[in-house]
Amino acid sequence: MRVAVPGRGTYEIETMVLDMNGTIGVDGELLKGVEERLALLRTKVQVVIITADTHGGAQSLKQRLGLKIIVLEEGDEDSQKLELVRQLGAERSFAIGNGSNDALMLKESAIGVCVIGKEGASTAALLNADIVVKDVRDALDLLLKPRRLVASLRA
Repeated sequence: MRVAVPGRGTYEIETMVLDMNGTIGVDGELLKGVEERLALLRTKVQVVIITADTHGGAQSLKQRLGLKIIVLEEGDEDSQKLELVRQLGAERSFAIGNGSNDALMLKESAIGVCVIGKEGASTAALLNADIVVKDVRDALDLLLKPRRLVASLRA
C-alpha cells in the first residue's frame, strides 16, 4: 500500500502490527467493528497481531480471524515487539498500540499510531507515536481511508 504524504515522502506500507489487549480488544474481546475492518485490511497489507495472551484467547482468535497472531514470552515485551517490527521491516510497517510495551515499536515503525481507548494509553506510547487517536477503529480507518492519514501527517 503506497501513501504519499506532502512534506514527509511516500510510505510503502506492507505490514500492520497490532497490539491486542487495550488496543483492538478489551478484556480479551475484540471491539465491535474491528473484525470487519481487519478483513478489509488483510487484502491490502499483511496483518499481524501481537499479544501476551493475558486472557488466553489467542488460539481461538487466530482461528476466527485467520490472521497471524504472535504470542509473546513473558517479560521484556517491549523488546520483543520492537524485534518483530524490525524483522517485518520497520520502514514498511504501520503499528498500532497503547501501552508502554508498545512505545518502541511505535517509534521504530514507518508510522506508529497510539490509541487512547478504554484502558487509556501510556505516556511513552503517546510520545513515540506519529498519530494519536481515541479509538482503534479510527486507527484502522487511516489505512482504509488513506486521505485521513495524509491529512494528519502532511507538513
